[in-house]
Amino acid sequence: MVSEVERGLPAGAELVIIGAGIVGASTAFWAARAGLSPVVLEARPVAASLTTPASTGAFRLQFDNREETELVRETVDLILNFAAITGQDAAGLAVEQPGYLWATTSEEKAAMQRRLVARQHSWGQTDIEILTGDEARRRFPYLSRDVVSARYRADDGFADPRALTLGLLQASGAPLHVSCRVVSLRERPSGGFDVGTQSGHIRAEQVVIAAGPFTAQLAALLAVVLPLEVKPRHKVVVPDLARVPPDAPMTIDDDTGTHWRPALAGAAILDAAPRGPGREPVEDVPPSSGMAFRVLDPSSPDAAARISPFWGEAWAAGELSWMVHSGQYVMSPDHRPLIGQASIDGLWVNTGYSGHGIMCSPAGGRILADLITGRLEDSPFALDRTFVKRSLDQI
Repeated sequence: MVSEVERGLPAGAELVIIGAGIVGASTAFWAARAGLSPVVLEARPVAASLTTPASTGAFRLQFDNREETELVRETVDLILNFAAITGQDAAGLAVEQPGYLWATTSEEKAAMQRRLVARQHSWGQTDIEILTGDEARRRFPYLSRDVVSARYRADDGFADPRALTLGLLQASGAPLHVSCRVVSLRERPSGGFDVGTQSGHIRAEQVVIAAGPFTAQLAALLAVVLPLEVKPRHKVVVPDLARVPPDAPMTIDDDTGTHWRPALAGAAILDAAPRGPGREPVEDVPPSSGMAFRVLDPSSPDAAARISPFWGEAWAAGELSWMVHSGQYVMSPDHRPLIGQASIDGLWVNTGYSGHGIMCSPAGGRILADLITGRLEDSPFALDRTFVKRSLDQI
């Protein structure tokens, strides 16, 4: 539960954090731990109500690069030891660890899986397994006979992203001001910033923009250009389907990117990472019925039924009822976060997690707090780094 929402803006603050989703909450928590006194501003009437609850809440230690692997290791440690680290009740996080399973029907992709797992083992993540198709079906009988290989880590899992966010806000002790949309941002001649909101003005010695899809727009108020694209992201929720194995891991078609996980009395299903050009950020993302048919209709090349045939059986039997929950990804050119100081002293950015916000931002907030306080001089997620684009199958 979040501490009592503050009613009136203070005249000034040492550190103003714009945004009370998972990224802003993580920043507030670690900033307070580092000895700073943050104030959090949230445009909406309640924290963690835009992109954070639209996520699947999943975490995995299966990445294609060491830097993000280390971020998630730190996040997982925080999630699994939440009460001890934060002093908050961890019961509400609803942590489950059924694993993450990536299955392929392609021999070429199977070879890529073996190379990737060997690299992951070299980073110390030796609990990731390579399974043959037969081994995978013995352990996960719902898999198609066409599956030839899978990689699996048993301790990957899920947590409630909104509970995690609210717990971090509570643990930070930071005053939270909701319905407090930032409408202007100016440098003060004497140093620091004037932050104008719909609820009044607040002077800030330093500012962190952690406003998810609206981060680039806010940075632009100070003529700072961030290399970000905002893309809609849709999650199909089938709330009740008896065919879904309730203890199944996150199951990913490594050939198409379509993936599903048990949720409620059914499952949540998503397609591959969003493609196409970016769009303007919006408060309410229109749902996509086309995306729902793409993952549910077994005639689609991206259907979940391709590697999990029970989805096709449920479709044929008319058992599927669903809803679409839509959010937005904030994508950087290399699909890794932007964590650091912008081109203006005292202006900091924490964004661009490209769909990995729940997994990476609890650790990203710690990195930013260390940068602000001088405990860390630089990081691989600096805003002025050289971006090397990664293919979608690396997300």
